[in-house]
Amino acid sequence: MTLAAKLSLGCIADDYTGASDLANTLTRAGLRTVQTIGVPADDLTLPEVDAVVVSLKSRSIEAGLAVSRSRAAETWLRGRGASHVLFKICSTFDSTDAGNIGPVMDALRADCGEAAVLVTPAFPETGRTVYQGNLFVGVVPLNESPLKDHPLNPMHDSNLVRVLARQSRTQIGLVDLATVTRGADAVQARLAELAGKGIGAAIIDAVFDRDLETIGLVAAQHRLSVGASGMGLGLARALVSTGKVKSAAAGSDAGAAVGGPAACLAGSCSQATLQQIANAERMMPVLHLDPDRITTGEDEAQRALAWAKPRLADGPVLIASSSTPDQVAALQARHGRDAAGHAIEQAMADIAEGLVQAGVKRLVVAGGETSGAVVDRLKIPGFLVGVEIAAGVPVLRAVGAEKGDMLLALKSGNFGGAEFFSDALGLMR
Repeated sequence: MTLAAKLSLGCIADDYTGASDLANTLTRAGLRTVQTIGVPADDLTLPEVDAVVVSLKSRSIEAGLAVSRSRAAETWLRGRGASHVLFKICSTFDSTDAGNIGPVMDALRADCGEAAVLVTPAFPETGRTVYQGNLFVGVVPLNESPLKDHPLNPMHDSNLVRVLARQSRTQIGLVDLATVTRGADAVQARLAELAGKGIGAAIIDAVFDRDLETIGLVAAQHRLSVGASGMGLGLARALVSTGKVKSAAAGSDAGAAVGGPAACLAGSCSQATLQQIANAERMMPVLHLDPDRITTGEDEAQRALAWAKPRLADGPVLIASSSTPDQVAALQARHGRDAAGHAIEQAMADIAEGLVQAGVKRLVVAGGETSGAVVDRLKIPGFLVGVEIAAGVPVLRAVGAEKGDMLLALKSGNFGGAEFFSDALGLMR
C-alpha cells in the first residue's frame, strides 16, 4: 500500500464490522480514513489518509494466532509512521477468560514498550458506558444484557477489571470517573501512579462524550491504547484539537453510485438483528435458511442462490441464517459450537460469492463473523469509508476488489435501528 504521508493514527480491529464502526467514527471526527482487510499488500495504492484501520478476524480464534496477526499489523502500521496504535475491541468487551483481549494487549504493550495502557470499551453514543470499572449496555450491567447469551463469547461479568485480569499477565488497575472529571492531567498522573506500582493496564471510566475527549488527550501521548470506537473518537478529537490533523469532510470520497442489484445477508442472532429481519419482511423477499441442514452438510447455499437469482431484477432480497438464543444453544448442543458456527459462516460466504457472480453490486451484511467470512471470500483488500447509515455503520466502497466497484455495509449484530436494512439500501445507490 502506498501512502503519500505518515499516518497520524494506526488501528488494529479484532473483527471486520468493528473495524467499519471505528473507521466510520474516525471519518465523522474529521480523519481521512481507510479500512483494510488484513495487513495490506505492498502494491495496494490508496489516497493520502490520516488513519488506517487494519481489520482482522481475530476476536474468537486461538489466542496465539490472534497475537501473531495483531503484532504483524502493528509492525506494518509503525512502519508507516503511526506513533500511536489503537487495538480496537468490541464495545461489549466480547472475549472469554482465555482471551483474546488480554493476550493481544500484553503482546502489543511489550512490543512498543508502554508502561501502562488505558483500556475502555465505552461509547456513550451507542449506550456503552463504564462506571467504577463496570460496563453497562444501556441501563443494565453487561451480565444482565442480551450479551449474556452471545453464542461465541457469552459475557457473565460486568466488572472489566476482573474480566481483563483473568486474561492478562499484568495487573489491572482502575482510573475512576472522579479522576476523569478532573481532566487530562489528573488522568495522566493516575496512570503514572499505577505504572509505578507495576500495573500494566487500567480500565478507565467514561459516561459522557466529554470523558472520551479527556481520555483521548491522554492516550494520544502514549504509544498504545485499547478500546472500542469511543476510544477512537477521543483520539481523533485530540488529534484535531491539537492541530496534528486538519479536519476533513466526512465520507467525501466514497459516495458515488454503483447501481446494479442489491442483496442482504444476516448471520447475527442478536435481538436487534432478529427484529430488523422481521421488519424487512414487509419490504423485500426474505429466505430463512435451516441451520441444521447447513451444519449436516446439505447444500443450503445452492438452495438460497436458486431462490435469490430470479428475484434480483425485481429488487433487493434478504437471506438469513439467524436464530433465537435458544435455537442457537440447541444447535450447538447437537453439532458443537465451533462446527456449527464455521459451517454457517462458510455457507453465508458461499451465498455472497454466488450473489456477486450473479451481478450484485450492493451488499448489506449483518453479523461480525458473517461479515468477516463474506469479505474474505470476496477477496476485498480495503474500503474507503462513506456516509453513516446508523451509529457505527458506514457505507463502504470496495478498493481493489476483483469484481470491481461495489458498495457494502457491514453491521455488528446489535447495531442499527429497526429499519436498518431498508435504511442501508436507501443510501447505497
